Amino acid sequence: MDIEFDAEVIEWRGPAPYVFAVVPPDVVDLVHDLASELTYGWGVVPAGVTIGDVRWRTSLFPKDGGYLVPLRTAERRRAGVEVGDVVHVTLTFDAP
Repeated sequence: MDIEFDAEVIEWRGPAPYVFAVVPPDVVDLVHDLASELTYGWGVVPAGVTIGDVRWRTSLFPKDGGYLVPLRTAERRRAGVEVGDVVHVTLTFDAP
């Protein structure tokens, strides 16, 4: 199953800075519906991510009732994505 949406790119500062795309509220319910079948613990949900022509595998992080899509530095650079951008994201979920 694929889900497409536009997402804001944010920086979260924990022990080290991380960059995420924020899954919008209208998409969160769809991910919640899939999460119980796909999660492997701690509420993280494995997914494929596509931004432009760049594709990779990662896991969505639960945060405040929603989800964040981690954007690793290598993929962000290849896709030309910066903090503050709004990007078109396709999430691909494999069948359980």
